Amino acid sequence: MRSSNPVFSRRGFSRDNGGYAGFDAQQHQQAGTNPYATNPYATDPATGMPQAPARTNVMTMDDVVSRTAMTLGTLIVTATLSWILLPVDPANLNKSYMIAIGAGLVAFVLAMVQSFKRKASPALILGYAALEGVFLGVISAATSTYLGPGVVIQAVMGTMCVFAAVLLAYKMGWIRVTRRFYGFVMAAALGFILLMVVNALFAVFGGGDGLGFRSGGMGLLFGAIGVILGACFLALDFKQVEDGIAYGAPREEAWLAAFALTLTLVWIYIEMLRIFQILSGDD
Repeated sequence: MRSSNPVFSRRGFSRDNGGYAGFDAQQHQQAGTNPYATNPYATDPATGMPQAPARTNVMTMDDVVSRTAMTLGTLIVTATLSWILLPVDPANLNKSYMIAIGAGLVAFVLAMVQSFKRKASPALILGYAALEGVFLGVISAATSTYLGPGVVIQAVMGTMCVFAAVLLAYKMGWIRVTRRFYGFVMAAALGFILLMVVNALFAVFGGGDGLGFRSGGMGLLFGAIGVILGACFLALDFKQVEDGIAYGAPREEAWLAAFALTLTLVWIYIEMLRIFQILSGDD
């Protein structure tokens, strides 16, 4: 089963026949259902010994944590700086918005380039994080100033809570990432994105809130759906990280893991920001 995230799927992560991961689909097919045939670094359950000498240049959880901290740290720093240096008062709001939109578009391009590269590029990933931080900083400042004071802290805390809850549920085995789970999440995400695009087009050309999917009661509903989808993507990302570590992925894959987790957390934060902004407006 391919990952939901093109960051991983381009690298050949897959889960077949009992949930095992591999990095060479042809080798996996030749090996049948024996997971140890595709992973010479796995421990043989019969002897408790590795089947081959351990490599040193492989991805570890420490690598994933450190790269993710660097990527998210870059995003947070640039978001904070843009909040401070790009004012959203009436005299400067349009200028700050233009800078934010430009940064967001370039960040999107960098994300697409990295997603379809065969190898991780730390420069691209950190560049994406820096520019995405500029976009989020201005949007967050404007939302807090004009739409809902205090919603940014609430959205950040909500995002952290979702991350912690999904991680706990995944580690406890309450969430099982299967082929059916993957298919459901991808179908739901595709439908969600298409609806949001249609809503945005109606808003641009028809004015107002478009079809109303991002405001009022419908906005809360679709915001909650967005958060749930983000939580599902987190579970898929956790599974891919777990598989990569178990099967001795190259250390550079830790950058891809950090990139994927950052993308998902940004998704959840934006949906949380929308939810708390609507709730603040209803008070």
